[in-house]
Amino acid sequence: MSEEKKPGRFARWMSYLTDDKPPAPPAEEESSFAESPSAPPPPAPVALPEAPPPEQDDAPTGWWGRLKAGLTKSSSRIGQRIGDLFTKKKLDAATLDELEDALIEADLGVETATRITDAIRSGRYGKDPTSEQVREILAEEVEKALAPVAQPLVLDASAKPFVILMVGVNGSGKTTTIGKLAKQFMDEGRKVMLAAGDTFRAAAIEQLKVWGERNGAPVVSGAQGADASGLVFDAITAAKQQSVDVLLVDTAGRLQNKAGLMDELAKIVRVMKKVDPGAPHAVLLVLDATVGQNALQQVEIFGRTAGVTGLVMTKLDGTARGGILVAIAAKHKTPIHFIGVGERADDLQPFAARDFARAIAGLDQE
Repeated sequence: MSEEKKPGRFARWMSYLTDDKPPAPPAEEESSFAESPSAPPPPAPVALPEAPPPEQDDAPTGWWGRLKAGLTKSSSRIGQRIGDLFTKKKLDAATLDELEDALIEADLGVETATRITDAIRSGRYGKDPTSEQVREILAEEVEKALAPVAQPLVLDASAKPFVILMVGVNGSGKTTTIGKLAKQFMDEGRKVMLAAGDTFRAAAIEQLKVWGERNGAPVVSGAQGADASGLVFDAITAAKQQSVDVLLVDTAGRLQNKAGLMDELAKIVRVMKKVDPGAPHAVLLVLDATVGQNALQQVEIFGRTAGVTGLVMTKLDGTARGGILVAIAAKHKTPIHFIGVGERADDLQPFAARDFARAIAGLDQE
């Protein structure tokens, strides 16, 4: 009987891309709209956010330490597969195929996984590279993929207020990210205002108010169930009157595959432009790193609906799927402005391609 052949490269790639399904909304945060936008929202308990966790004596110091610690699950997952392959097996075509599979399974994406294995296959790093050398190759190729999209968020001082619209699915961390960004902008000496555009959940309104009080930033809010686009209209008007530098607008979480809910988001954008034709000046999509491949679809659909200009990746400290950021960069080329690796305000920092690449490869900072 002939030996069963291993599926070809194309078949293996397709299996990874088609097996993934959109995750259900997180249990702790309900879907932000009913199926029909006109349906009255159900009563929701108000749950105020807890204060940021206190500094721990044993917490990693400095941003690099926190970044590397946050990406430990991702780097360990990748590093273990590399170690298994390059310490127990001969470097041949089958081993390289297994490495490629492992990198795709780690959500690095087909393009980056292929470049890494092709770099090893070419022999320019030696005939039999060690696992440490493979990590260096991994870091080099990941940095190449990320460097073009590692772009800071630039605030145009001539746009007053500079309106930032925050979008994303349920539970991605939009409201918390707004609070952290508000603190950073205010530390830079900017006058900041917040708009509680998630009018579906009372908890979201109260959470943003707490962040506003904590940072000393005014919050424009309305009653639960109020028209979000009308509230945003009022917020931009108030920000202009008060000479605010930055207006951060929260929006209700919505699944990207609900057309009616995405239409509501498009309406908010249209109403903004009635007050300020240039608004929103930035649209930041907040992505939860734990969702893996589903983040690719979020970037595509939110980009088409709301004109996403940049990304914020959160919860990198709680997942082994941090490699998805590489796949997003390779496919969509959308600028990545910030990443988050914890709950504290300074755990959200501007994205640096080289630091991320070395951290996810399990290497030290150079």
